[in-house]
Amino acid sequence: MDGTPGVITLTTDFGPAGPFVGIMKGVLLGHAPGARVIDLTHEVAPWGTAEAAFWVARSYAWFPRGTVHVVVVDPGVGTERAILACTHDGHVFIAPDNGILPAIAGPGTALHALAADWPGRRGWPAPGNTFHGRDLFAPLAAVFATGAARPADIGPPFATPVPSTLPRATRDGDVVTGSVVALDRWGNLITTIDAALLAGIPHPRVAIGHREVRVYPTYGAAPPGALLALVSSFGTLEIAWREGNAAQLLGLAHGARVTVSPGTP
Repeated sequence: MDGTPGVITLTTDFGPAGPFVGIMKGVLLGHAPGARVIDLTHEVAPWGTAEAAFWVARSYAWFPRGTVHVVVVDPGVGTERAILACTHDGHVFIAPDNGILPAIAGPGTALHALAADWPGRRGWPAPGNTFHGRDLFAPLAAVFATGAARPADIGPPFATPVPSTLPRATRDGDVVTGSVVALDRWGNLITTIDAALLAGIPHPRVAIGHREVRVYPTYGAAPPGALLALVSSFGTLEIAWREGNAAQLLGLAHGARVTVSPGTP
């Protein structure tokens, strides 16, 4: 970068209440005036590292190359867990060492851990124990967004990151098995099953929560009041209730098992 602040996205489990997101933005702008800060989502389920990784992995490509993506879903805040950063596909990512970055960038990407003395060398205040989003993640994102440093500059490669916590869907013959990774505000159950895994399965039927549902191309193609499955705009299978809340109807949430198998016409 040329020193002009770029785009920074924020993904957290902070929710809409409280000053936490606003304070992070204040710190970002204090270090990088003019940066364009985008809220990707602050509605990740509490401590939902797999959900956070899913949303960032499925969203980052819609932003300009060079965007800095900050993920603060951090059950281990204040402990010895590392803060990691990497460059992947022309973007920069920052997250705790809790499986988020391996799920986004894959096992071949070099992850760099923030050296313990790095913040002090840059004159940052000593961090507290419970709000590293403010004290470490935001200043670090600003440094990257202005081009003052790269992930490789903050510390050595980190050899033993926590593996990805994002469950992988699998296919065995014509049977695909995955799980619910996120719920949206309409109560749609978003799964880990990529559309490519469904290729060639004749008349696929989706089993979830002791119910079997048909795959439709759109919400509106299903009859009113129907429970349905479809491939979402993020390229993964989701289960919906037309004009209703599928999560409430089924009584299911994160981690629920989903199976796709051949059905009848």
